[in-house]
Amino acid sequence: MYFVDASHFVLASFLGWVWCFVRLYVRAASGRQRYNVLGALNAVTHELLTEVDTTYITATSVCALLRTIAARGARVPVTLVLDNARYQRCALVTGTAQALGIELLFLPSYSPNLNLIERLWKFVKKEVLNSRHHQDFKTFRGAIDGCLADLPTKHRQKLATLLTHNFQTWGDVSLLNA
Repeated sequence: MYFVDASHFVLASFLGWVWCFVRLYVRAASGRQRYNVLGALNAVTHELLTEVDTTYITATSVCALLRTIAARGARVPVTLVLDNARYQRCALVTGTAQALGIELLFLPSYSPNLNLIERLWKFVKKEVLNSRHHQDFKTFRGAIDGCLADLPTKHRQKLATLLTHNFQTWGDVSLLNA
């Protein structure tokens, strides 16, 4: 089972608290350079498969990720848990998934807390962007790629506690009481 979602990293200065006696100017990037990462997180092994793009994540990006997952040669049925993004529900993606034998499970709208990969994206943003300034897009992209590459080694312990299967569940709840 893989949890799938995209994160859109925007090159900007992410300052924390700054105290100084002299006004300090920080050169920030002009324009809007984005580094989009479409990821599939294995719920058991915490292995991350990605498709990256600097323009937009589209249905073709999702199909490329589906092919990458299918190429892994899993001997068990593969299920992808996705949110309701429009580019994930289109006929191209559903047709490709069906042809590759991959089941798509869509989460209810507005429920990011049910998608395990959202915790990973929050972690990466905290590690790479919080209170950081990247001089240019190359170093910005390198910092994100470096953090993603270090997930199975340097960040393994942090991810073991962060990516647990703790989801809030309710027992037999009557809908009429709501």
